Amino acid sequence: MSDTRQQDWDPRAEDVLDDQIVAYDRMRGRCPVAFSDYLQWSLFRHADVMRVLEDHDTFSNAASRHLSVPNAMDPPDHTHFRRIIEPYFGPEAMAEFAPQCRAIAEGVVARLPADGEVEAMAEMGQDFALEIQCAFMGWPTTLHEPLRAWVKRQQAATLAQDREALGELALEFDGVIREQLASRRAAGDDAPDDVTTRIMNETVEGRALTDEEIVSILRNWTVGELGTISASIGILMRYLAADPELQGRLRADRRLLPAAIDEILRLDAPLMSNRRIATRAVEIGGRRLEAGERLTILWGSANRDETVFEAPDEVRLDRDPADNLLYGAGIHVCPGAPLARMELEDFMDALLDATVDIAPLPGRPAMRALYPAGGYSEVPLHVRR
Repeated sequence: MSDTRQQDWDPRAEDVLDDQIVAYDRMRGRCPVAFSDYLQWSLFRHADVMRVLEDHDTFSNAASRHLSVPNAMDPPDHTHFRRIIEPYFGPEAMAEFAPQCRAIAEGVVARLPADGEVEAMAEMGQDFALEIQCAFMGWPTTLHEPLRAWVKRQQAATLAQDREALGELALEFDGVIREQLASRRAAGDDAPDDVTTRIMNETVEGRALTDEEIVSILRNWTVGELGTISASIGILMRYLAADPELQGRLRADRRLLPAAIDEILRLDAPLMSNRRIATRAVEIGGRRLEAGERLTILWGSANRDETVFEAPDEVRLDRDPADNLLYGAGIHVCPGAPLARMELEDFMDALLDATVDIAPLPGRPAMRALYPAGGYSEVPLHVRR
């Protein structure tokens, strides 16, 4: 295969954006390590993605132009910050948050009509993501609507590739976080004992965290959660509506929910991609990358690789979970996976408890989201309680 820097594909082409999943399936067979001006090197195969995840010396996570703690860090800095962060998603923290998580899931589901239409992304996915994330962080409910409006503007600016608007939106979001920090400092000993306050009091390598580091940690948790949890809810509800047999199995046996959720989100990714940067010249998938070139890991393709997942479009609850890259792998595996799993299981359990049927709306298909978002922008469904 030629190693010229000619474009192998156009990630912004209309046929790609119409259905990213189908386009990535084609690319995985045709050109599994592909160059484009927009994404530089895109990796479509599971094996190539795993190689990148496991060789963080060659494929650095420090691919962001801005401070991103610990997402865009390599060891040893990454190790120090992960040591701080992981207990926030450990068994004790999850047990403490569990009752509130379940209550929010039940509260959102309770808004469903008795027998009528629902747009699952806006009315379920976004509502649940906003409420659950603010609750986890200890932020006031008054932030729900401002954050919803911010997400909408951020998505529009991302699609338009409006760097100036994205920069302004990033500063605006940082300002929201700084207000939460300021209110807790003003409260002194009366500050709430919540996740945000606890992060403010952490130390790394014997020193207090800077405000920039605190803001970065909380921004990564919040922005990532708002996008992926809402996308996941839309994907899961659409899939169950389209597969009444699986919906019936899950209604009858909730013990199947954890495996079913991970498997549905394997074949239809809520998070499409992450970035890396090559630290040295390297060959991968028959292509030569130079030091400093950027890579895009396409989770939405790797998790559908036919060489790893037989009949990748089928939900099979007995697949080896170790192959599923829903939450990544290696040292950068998502630390928030236990929280995300609890949230999604609680929501889906509450949804199945509160309904007797979830079905597609004839003539109203779900609308795919556009890159870099995964999942759907609209999921119109009919529910019966």
